[in-house]
Amino acid sequence: MQEIHSKLLTYAYNIVGSYEDAKDVVQDVTLKYLTIDKKNIRNEANFLIKSVVNQAINFKNKHRKKENFGEWLPEPVSFDNAETQLVKEQTLNYTLLVLLENLGPKERAVFILKEGFSYSHKEIAELLDITTENSRQILRRSSKELKKLNRDLDGFALNNHTETIQKYQTALSEINIQALENLLVEDIRLTADKGQKIQVVKAVETGKNATATLLTYVWQRFLTGKKHSFHTFNHRPAICFWQDGRVYNCHIFQLDPIGKIQQIFSIVDPKKLKNIF
Repeated sequence: MQEIHSKLLTYAYNIVGSYEDAKDVVQDVTLKYLTIDKKNIRNEANFLIKSVVNQAINFKNKHRKKENFGEWLPEPVSFDNAETQLVKEQTLNYTLLVLLENLGPKERAVFILKEGFSYSHKEIAELLDITTENSRQILRRSSKELKKLNRDLDGFALNNHTETIQKYQTALSEINIQALENLLVEDIRLTADKGQKIQVVKAVETGKNATATLLTYVWQRFLTGKKHSFHTFNHRPAICFWQDGRVYNCHIFQLDPIGKIQQIFSIVDPKKLKNIF
């Protein structure tokens, strides 16, 4: 049962973008399942997967984020504990999760099931109560939309990026704008998640000079003196900044093949950071 529970969590998280919300979705489905008549259920796992996927789609529709792309970011997941280790391989990388926010919940589900879990269009149609042709059409639309936005859906190996992230932290702490610029691609994009209660200086910044300038300002204003630690969240390198024993801010990075930083996702929403470890 633990294996199917972990799989259900992965499906739900990849669709809703929040591990806490995914646990609620799975719990709701599981509790309901315990109370229903099961005599006509031939395959328990398939029934639960279908229920969770559809519940996650309904949840996403109901709680659709109204902010523009870049002002709401998914909740990062660390794979350092036993529960999340079980979902590591099938949890999407952080960059792709952000891109998927541009899709509707059903489009997102079709893309995830086909590209992430290798479902056939026939299986997807049965799960989502649509036709096989409709599934194909949704995937074509989704793939086309993501291709327009995509820099790198698959990402690159993390093992050559440690030096870049360490240099990034050093440049920040030394308030060295030129050194920061040298680590960024020309069209770097910085996205900050303000959450419901925390304000950010700017939700989205682009271009290496403007981004480096903003980063050093944020460092001076909010991060100076805070301890930091290096991590990997959702298959992406990250830095956490700490205050009073809790994560205060988290930077997640997308790097290009030569190790330059393409995107920075800065999460300050306490709700998304409280359960990161």
